[in-house]
Amino acid sequence: MSRLLASLTTLMLLSPAPAIAAPDRWEIRGPSPLTATVELNGGSPTLGVSRAGRAVLAPAPIGLRTTTADLTSGLRMVGRKDRVVTERYSMTTGKRRQRAAVMTETTLTFEGAARFDLKIRVAQDGVAYRYVTPAPVTITEEASAFRLPADAPAWLLPYNAWYEANRVRTTAGAANGEFGYPSLFRTGGEHVLITESDVDGRHSGSRLRHTTGDYRVVLADAQLTTTQTPWRTAIIGDLATISTSTLVDDLASPSKLTDTSWVRPGNVAWSWLSEHDSPRSFERQKQYVDFAARNGWPYSLVDEGWSAEWVPELVRYARAKGVEILLWIHWNNLDTEAERDTLLPKVEQWGAKGVKIDFMESDSQARYQWYDAVLAKTAELQLMVNFHGSTIPHGLARTWPHIMTMEGVRGAENFPPAANNPVQFFTRNVVGSMDYTPVSLEVGTREASVAHEVALPVVYESGWTHFADKPEAYERHPQALRFLNQVPTVWDETRLISGDPDTHAVVARRADARWFIGAISADARTVDVPLTFLNNGQWLVETVRDPATRGDVTRDRQVLSSRQTLQVPVQRNGGFAAVVCRYRPGLQTCDQAVPQVPSTSLTVTPTEVDVAQGSSFTVEGAFTSTADISDVVLTTAPPAGWTVTGAPVTRQRLKAGETITGRWTVRAGGPAGFTDVPVYAEFRAHQTVHVERAVRAFVPPPVPTGTPFASDLPFVSESNGWGPVERDRSNGETSAGDGAPLRIAGVTYAKGLGTHAPAEVSLYLGRGCRAFDALVGLDDETTSPGSVSFQVLGDGRLLHDSGVVRGGEAARPVAVDTTGVRMLSLRVTDGGDGRNFDHADWADARLTC
Repeated sequence: MSRLLASLTTLMLLSPAPAIAAPDRWEIRGPSPLTATVELNGGSPTLGVSRAGRAVLAPAPIGLRTTTADLTSGLRMVGRKDRVVTERYSMTTGKRRQRAAVMTETTLTFEGAARFDLKIRVAQDGVAYRYVTPAPVTITEEASAFRLPADAPAWLLPYNAWYEANRVRTTAGAANGEFGYPSLFRTGGEHVLITESDVDGRHSGSRLRHTTGDYRVVLADAQLTTTQTPWRTAIIGDLATISTSTLVDDLASPSKLTDTSWVRPGNVAWSWLSEHDSPRSFERQKQYVDFAARNGWPYSLVDEGWSAEWVPELVRYARAKGVEILLWIHWNNLDTEAERDTLLPKVEQWGAKGVKIDFMESDSQARYQWYDAVLAKTAELQLMVNFHGSTIPHGLARTWPHIMTMEGVRGAENFPPAANNPVQFFTRNVVGSMDYTPVSLEVGTREASVAHEVALPVVYESGWTHFADKPEAYERHPQALRFLNQVPTVWDETRLISGDPDTHAVVARRADARWFIGAISADARTVDVPLTFLNNGQWLVETVRDPATRGDVTRDRQVLSSRQTLQVPVQRNGGFAAVVCRYRPGLQTCDQAVPQVPSTSLTVTPTEVDVAQGSSFTVEGAFTSTADISDVVLTTAPPAGWTVTGAPVTRQRLKAGETITGRWTVRAGGPAGFTDVPVYAEFRAHQTVHVERAVRAFVPPPVPTGTPFASDLPFVSESNGWGPVERDRSNGETSAGDGAPLRIAGVTYAKGLGTHAPAEVSLYLGRGCRAFDALVGLDDETTSPGSVSFQVLGDGRLLHDSGVVRGGEAARPVAVDTTGVRMLSLRVTDGGDGRNFDHADWADARLTC
């Protein structure tokens, strides 16, 4: 930091001036040995980069082509402006929370078929440029390219829009095809990491294409309209400079949020990889919550398969234990403004604190505009975000600090080879938080050693670290779990100790006063860690390493000084991890206490109530804690459209075993159906804890009359195995209204319900209907046959079971006596062979009332 401040002082005293150069050649020098050089050769511009006089990037074409002008030739420079960009900002995630950036910026104005600005920035750790036009233009192509020696070693990612291929080791000249960012090269004594920054809905993403010669920037869209391109970015220096660079964030737009107090990184329990079906189980998800609570992990993620029927109760269960729930969502369920305005507020109302949004898989401008819209809405609702199946970070986490992590990597769910792990630190993770989902102890190939896996949350940075294995696996490795419970997810300082993209990475990161060391290696070696990054004095170093045969890590401790070197032998695909703290006599461990939330009791009366719209009922709550707590509030929160009379009950301090009570009058409003009326207590232990119970209030809709179709009645509740239940259409895909006409064994039906097993729809009959009739079968829209069972329930009692129905069979009639039934439920199960292809239709479903 001292060198940075010295550079800043020099730049403030000496304003930049154009270097002496030929009329068609301009140099831009930064607060470092880097120099960017722009030249016009016969009116065609190029840009190259040198370091201390040695070429790093040879001059390569730049410029734009639009629908109205070719801005790659026939140009002349008509103006130059220079300034120094100095910024200080904070991050909620990343390799360093506090940031300081110093960059020289030169704007060269060119004129030819049209006028545009070329902005070039030169920083301590790289060079970037972008194009700016005075009015919107429709770009068809960029001439932007990077020129590297043909024999330059290269670590490249074959391009797909979700960035999940294995990186390949090649040379700049030998690689042919399209490659995703970031792309790493070694030229001379320098490394160059090529990527882009500040990409949002004003533009599309891009990739690199190489056949012969240059690595050209290729836009995701055939054409797009904008006034400004992203920064074409080259991070340049040794591997320590590359891996600790924050240039991508430095170039990004400043934060759009003024309050980030609600943004909370942390470790996450996650069940999907180790047991794919577990997100469908309320009871199993409670076990993951219990595990997170025992180990001080602040979050549990419920991945694909959760049900709106039980998520609110899971959230209440988790929050009482100091754990917050995150929910997986397919991006198709948020691809319209109406869907975002419906689903995201519901997630927030349930009490979940964040969302994992998946399968975007596009770098188009339209998708980036979607990112903008989702980020604005989630920020409004104070929901944190993990983008999975996504592009890579382009500085978005600076602009939107509630982005905790993004995938854009071949992570643990793809079972990548362990030898491919070191390169991710020097490439993908350089540009932002990486949702690799590390620490697979028993799930997967088990190619990496246990200590290698335990080191990954230190080597890899992610604002949310989703641990990949199940609770039982971690509990069978108690020393590994002990270390994981100490590892933060946000850092104050990051140092590369040693490494090479092909072989190993040894990383030290500081959080507050403790240092954490992570080392992973593709080959067997003895890893030396000079402790010169520590201050003078003695330090306690606790190391976890592999035993002779695969099993839990072993732990040892030693007291060392900053003048000494930690040495650890590691096996092939092995590694180790360590925690380091200032030593004092008698200190036995660097571990900090794992925070625990005291157990509490909250009872609410009544638990269920029927209430007519506009009428009132009384709610009582009683709250007790098993330990002394402070800043206690006991109250109720009315749902939208409802009102509550009665004040909160507060206590500055509540002693163990003492009970406080409250009483409130609730007046029903809002739409008909079930509504949760929450009663909750909040208190302060080591964190703010929220304990909640809910009164399940039911506002009856009108009793049906005549012979209405089920698809024309309001649903009291619905759940569906794939997307929403469809009215008068087949299930289709995950979006509402995307099905086709209902069709069973070649017969088309105008009315009915399209579902996907497992599914259930509840209709209020109010004891006013005497019969339900339908024709049931699997819809013809699936390409392979499925199997389901159709069930009709009245007030929870089974009235009809179709038995197993298979694809291609003719529709089966259903006729049920519903006399005296208050609530009718239409249920579809998976037929016992899984839910694939189980698109189930209730055709011509109607009541006689």
